[in-house]
Amino acid sequence: MAIHPRITGGRRQGPLPLPLKRALLAAITVAAAISILCFLSFTDTVSFTDTLSFLGFPPRDVDKREGNRRYLYWGSRVDCPGKHCGSCAGLGHQESSLRCALEEALFLDRILVMPSKMCLSSVHNTKGTLHTSNATSEQRWETGSCAMESLYDLDLMSRTVPVILDNPRSWYEIISRSTKLGEAGVVDVQGVSRVELKENPNYSSALLINRTASPLAWFMECKDRTKRSSVMLPYTFLPTMATKKLRDAANKMKEILGDYDAIHVRRGDLLKNRKDRFGVERSLHPHLDRDTRPEFIKKRIARWIKPGRTIFIASNERTPSFFSPLSDRYKLAYSSNFSSILDPIIQNNYQLFMVERLIMQGAKTFVKTMKEFDNDLALCDDPKKNTKDWQEPVYTDD
Repeated sequence: MAIHPRITGGRRQGPLPLPLKRALLAAITVAAAISILCFLSFTDTVSFTDTLSFLGFPPRDVDKREGNRRYLYWGSRVDCPGKHCGSCAGLGHQESSLRCALEEALFLDRILVMPSKMCLSSVHNTKGTLHTSNATSEQRWETGSCAMESLYDLDLMSRTVPVILDNPRSWYEIISRSTKLGEAGVVDVQGVSRVELKENPNYSSALLINRTASPLAWFMECKDRTKRSSVMLPYTFLPTMATKKLRDAANKMKEILGDYDAIHVRRGDLLKNRKDRFGVERSLHPHLDRDTRPEFIKKRIARWIKPGRTIFIASNERTPSFFSPLSDRYKLAYSSNFSSILDPIIQNNYQLFMVERLIMQGAKTFVKTMKEFDNDLALCDDPKKNTKDWQEPVYTDD
């Protein structure tokens, strides 16, 4: 349930006009499920502690004090507002944005009102995507998305950063309180640093800080993440917050694998070439296609992984038996070898990749496709970030 932006330039405005607040409250009330409304009718007042318990995860002790709870809202879809509102990015990109919002909530000591669904990019997912030109954007969203609770353990996440979902019941309680608080209810912000949000009483006293006024994608609000001192949540935070059924599946697979190594081979979506005006093929990652082929992988990993080892391969390569040439030196394992464990629980490729990430994290030696940090082991030395430098692909030894 989105909150409409009301300000530009990061200045605090007055409260929503009373008719608009009443309309918003009425819309949320109508949108709530019948079962929830029946639950609310059992008592004259239902505390937000009850709401959190109803959602399945109790709040931390500090959040039980009615007057101390404050909320942060970034939008109903990860990375929206921003250039990905109409479409969406892959899981890793969306997680960068979600981690940005979680870090700000942690810094401000607020509860993050998190989107109840995550968009499934058709580029990275082959299941659950609506393929029809006649579908409305909302139909595509409903079909091309999955419940956030199907990916992440919100109870586990709330032990570090308290979160609730932006479902009708949550919004009913928040908007009800904001209506009573008047000017101290909701404040819309744009271009305001998290330090100012915390230290300026014009913002810090508000029940709900609404960031949907910003036109930027979420992760753009965290440009200073390159400064390691500003990173409050590590890259590994969200991968380890996978929902329990995904963690259990990964643990079962790791037990079967035993002592193993792992490599992540990202090919398909990154192997995009285009011809320049002279008809010459060019690529943003000129060595990637070469370096992720079996014969080059074998030479690259020989320095890190001894012959005879079991290697778990996670890849978006769709050519059958593409990595088979590695089997003359290593014992190869893929997610497809564990269909009895995965088929009953995996509904989309995002869930599958979350399980694979846990497998890769548990490996004795893990080799990435490209480096993210200086100490990473990687198959390719091309920079991961988009440099916009189109070069001729290289397929021979340099």
